[in-house]
Amino acid sequence: MGWNDWAHYQCGFTAQTILDNANALVKTGLAKHGYNTVTIDDCWMQKDRDAHGNLQADPQRFPHGVKAVADAVHALGLKFGIYEDSGYLTCGGFAGSGVPNGGGQDHFLQDARLFASWGVDYLKLDGCNLYVPNGSTKESVYRKAYAAQSAALKEVGRPIVFSESAPAYFQGTPGWYDVLTWVRDYGQLWREGTDVEIHDTKKPNASRFHSVLWNYAYNLPLGRFQQPGNWNDADFIIGGDSGMNLAESRSQMALWAMMSAPLILSSDLDKLSPHAIGVLSNDAIITIDQDPLGRMATLVRRSPKMDILLKPLSDGDYAVAVLNRSAATQKIDLRPADLGFPANADCSLDTQNLWTKSSPATVSTLQASIASHDTAIWRIHPASSCGRPTRSGAITLIAPGKHRESIEGYTVCLAAPGQVESCAGTPKEVWTITDSGALQSAGRCLTAANGHPAMQACGDTSAQHWKYTLVGNLKDANGGCLTAKANSLSIEPCGHNQRDQIWSLPN
Repeated sequence: MGWNDWAHYQCGFTAQTILDNANALVKTGLAKHGYNTVTIDDCWMQKDRDAHGNLQADPQRFPHGVKAVADAVHALGLKFGIYEDSGYLTCGGFAGSGVPNGGGQDHFLQDARLFASWGVDYLKLDGCNLYVPNGSTKESVYRKAYAAQSAALKEVGRPIVFSESAPAYFQGTPGWYDVLTWVRDYGQLWREGTDVEIHDTKKPNASRFHSVLWNYAYNLPLGRFQQPGNWNDADFIIGGDSGMNLAESRSQMALWAMMSAPLILSSDLDKLSPHAIGVLSNDAIITIDQDPLGRMATLVRRSPKMDILLKPLSDGDYAVAVLNRSAATQKIDLRPADLGFPANADCSLDTQNLWTKSSPATVSTLQASIASHDTAIWRIHPASSCGRPTRSGAITLIAPGKHRESIEGYTVCLAAPGQVESCAGTPKEVWTITDSGALQSAGRCLTAANGHPAMQACGDTSAQHWKYTLVGNLKDANGGCLTAKANSLSIEPCGHNQRDQIWSLPN
């Protein structure tokens, strides 16, 4: 949790900008709620290194150097973060840490030692401008660079959180999933894709909520890559900034909390309204985000208007969130069975609305009227008679062809007739994953019958046992992969991270 300058200021900042926002974290009380790391992004350095090969701060932005800023941030009781790049130049064209263009010695260890001497607590390593020599693959070069930076940070004798941007440079390619399998070996959090939309000084009131929904769309299906100590980073919290109304700001906070995503603010903190600060400092929501179980929410159901999410918590409670993506107010009435609890159970829920912070009430259904672009969120404690919810919800696939940067254009749902379709939120799109790996919907199971998937009566048969891999393949007993062809399903030889074979299951 913390603050970064990029989404609001880009390169338009100075040391004073950083310190003003650091002071604002303390003044607004946000720091007391956990936002404790202040990070400088790109453009802080010069384009060239000094005679000893060290990075040099831009003297116009940092007349007293970076260490003076780090010391001032630490004096406020906060941590200090900095940006570099794994390539020979940063994305802004400044000196990078990576191998020079054409080959040579990298600067990962030298820069790590410099950062440690400045008191850096957090490093964001971007992925622009990596030199790829002949005979090497792009992915192998990225892996070597991030491994080198990880090793360098371990050598300098100062604990420094490592944020990796590598996956974002492979989004939409088969290599994306390869990178997502190895970043956990080197850092604590990573960006997977497109940046959230930046503040535009020429159009400050232009809506940015579509960008928030897009980052949510591609991040949510990646829960299988996340575990405590390794976090999918859906990018900055821009709630409260220009282009985000209060309902949209609430939605971003709730959705990021349901995904256990890092909460890194990126706005002009001095200009946040009291209402926005109230949203960002909501301890009940922050507690959901920071829950030590670290699980990402399951997509229970997705309709053209709403998403329903369920997240297990470490104390046996659950968080439930309902996102209204539509332009009109929507009413919701959720029974425990809709969340995966046994349908025949006499189930009551001790429920607290996390926005109103009202006293917990015992209810048999969750009911709400949700404004356009808003998200309702509750913490629920099921009665012992409820039993435990099954592992159930939507099974999604990245839509075939060139997708639009939207939830509707990105995701399709597996439906019980044995086909993929635009997500409609119907019962045939709700699946239960059994302990044996069976995929069950409406009392029938997806079966690899003679090499062709079909819905059949459930039984203890290997044809209904699917193995789910980290990459996202669903393999039958013969090692073939469940494949979406047009609107139908087939069993095909497993390709290399083939898009029509990558499924996202309930967590």
